[in-house]
Amino acid sequence: MSKPAPHLNVHPVRAFSDNYVWLIESPTRPSEVVAVDPGEAAPVVAELTRRNLRLAAILLTHHHPDHIGGVPDLLRLGEIPVIGPDDGRIASRTRTVRNQERCDLSDLGLSFEILHVPGHTVSHIAFWGHGALFCGDTLFSAGCGRMFEGTPEQMNASLNRLRDLPPETRMFCGHEYTAANLRFALTVEPANDAALEYQESVRRVRAAGEPSLPSTISSEIRVNPFLRCDNPAVRRAAEAHAGRSLQDPAEVFGVLRAWKDQFR
Repeated sequence: MSKPAPHLNVHPVRAFSDNYVWLIESPTRPSEVVAVDPGEAAPVVAELTRRNLRLAAILLTHHHPDHIGGVPDLLRLGEIPVIGPDDGRIASRTRTVRNQERCDLSDLGLSFEILHVPGHTVSHIAFWGHGALFCGDTLFSAGCGRMFEGTPEQMNASLNRLRDLPPETRMFCGHEYTAANLRFALTVEPANDAALEYQESVRRVRAAGEPSLPSTISSEIRVNPFLRCDNPAVRRAAEAHAGRSLQDPAEVFGVLRAWKDQFR
């Protein structure tokens, strides 16, 4: 009988105004870490120094500068593999990973399945393994990314793929948007008790200066309108906003995303 995958220790590093770089601790070499989406190098280097850690690999979910901009400076620390999607806009990539492939970092005791989740960008990927999901800007807590390159059908399918992961999966996304996302979620579903309770919890942790993340897939299914496009209350709200009937969840998603784009 194979051993269960180890629970990951993951440390947040704040970058820019609201980005997170996630440092994944190696289960077999605790002094070595893997950085996810280091858009800025300086705070990562500071955290490595403060905790006496060595950067062993870099994982990238997509090409946006606030997720890859720190890579060149981090590569000055040594020969570090940079693993990301098949996208020519990521010049520093040393290894390309594609949908349903495994990203094995066996010397670090880490292994992730690659999920292609287009919508925010066409080549966006997520890394899933050890009960954790690193999903960049596809799924946020109580929200989702803007569609810069994809279609509503693509983005809705990507979110449904993430929704189908085990409910206990911990979700590590790229930004601290939870409080703002909940304001929109509760505009869509003002009677959603789970979202109301989550809003109060997020208010407390943010007031204490702590991240609202990670979330879990089970929590997101309860509070995130973009994972609830097949829910009758969400559909009614989208139809009321659009002023017309909507035929399927992808169309509901498209209305919600356009609504959120204008929401203040």
